Amino acid sequence: MLKLVDVHAHLSDDYIFGDIEAVREEYLNAGVSLVIDSGCSLDSVERCAKNASDYSEVYFTAGLHPENARNESQIDSVMFYANHPKCVAIGEIGLDYHYEGFNKEEQKRVFIAQLEYASSLGLPVVIHSRDACLDTVTLLKEHKNLLKNGFLMHCFSESLETAMELLKLGAHFSFGGSLTFKNSNRIEVFKNLPLDVLHLETDSPYLTPTPFRGNRNSPKFIDITYDFVAEKLNLEKEYLAEKLYANAINLFKKIKL
Repeated sequence: MLKLVDVHAHLSDDYIFGDIEAVREEYLNAGVSLVIDSGCSLDSVERCAKNASDYSEVYFTAGLHPENARNESQIDSVMFYANHPKCVAIGEIGLDYHYEGFNKEEQKRVFIAQLEYASSLGLPVVIHSRDACLDTVTLLKEHKNLLKNGFLMHCFSESLETAMELLKLGAHFSFGGSLTFKNSNRIEVFKNLPLDVLHLETDSPYLTPTPFRGNRNSPKFIDITYDFVAEKLNLEKEYLAEKLYANAINLFKKIKL
C-alpha cells in the first residue's frame, strides 16, 4: 500500500478541526499515512498538539506565522510546545508582505527569534514567504548559521534561480495543489530540483488542486498531486511515494512511524 505524506496541512484550522474525524477517515482511506499539522498561532499550536496526541499519523510544527508577528510576546508560550515529542519543526514562520498593514521590521524580528529557538532546540524550520522573496533570501543568508538542522520552503512559488540560491543554504522545498493549476510553471521548478529535497503538501484547507478547486482542501487530495507529479516526471507513483516518504523522515528527524 502507498504511504503518502502531506508535509503541511492545517488540521487545526476552523474549517477542518470541527470535522476532524471525518477528514481523517477520508485521508486514511486515500492512503495518507503521515500528516504534519502546521501551527501558526498559540491557539492553533495548542490544537496541533492535541491532534498529534490523539492520532498516531499526525505530527506538528509550532510557530508564529508572520501575520501573527504582532503577538511576539507569545513566542515563549508557542515554543513551549516544541518540546512535545511529536513537534518536528518550528514553523510556519517567515515573512508575508501581501496584505496592507504589515510591519517588515516586526516580522523580521519575530522570524529571527524563532530561527534562534529552532537552532537551540536542534529542530528544522518551515518557512512561509509571500511577496517577500528578496528579504527572505537575504535574511536566510545572513543567518545561515541558524539553519544547520535543515529548513523547508513551504508552498514554494519562486523561480528556479531563487530555488538554487536557497539550495546552497540546504533548503528543502514543498509544493502544493497549485502545481496542478492551469498555466502554473511550478512543475518546471519541481522537475529541475534534486528529488531528495522535494516534498508535497496540501496546505489544507487552502489551495485545493485541480479539478476540485473551490472545495475545502484536505490531506485526501494529496493523492491527486502525487498522480500529477508522477505523470509529469515520468515516474512510477510507488517510487515517488517511497522517495518523498524518505525525504520527510530525513528532514523531520523526530518522526517515528
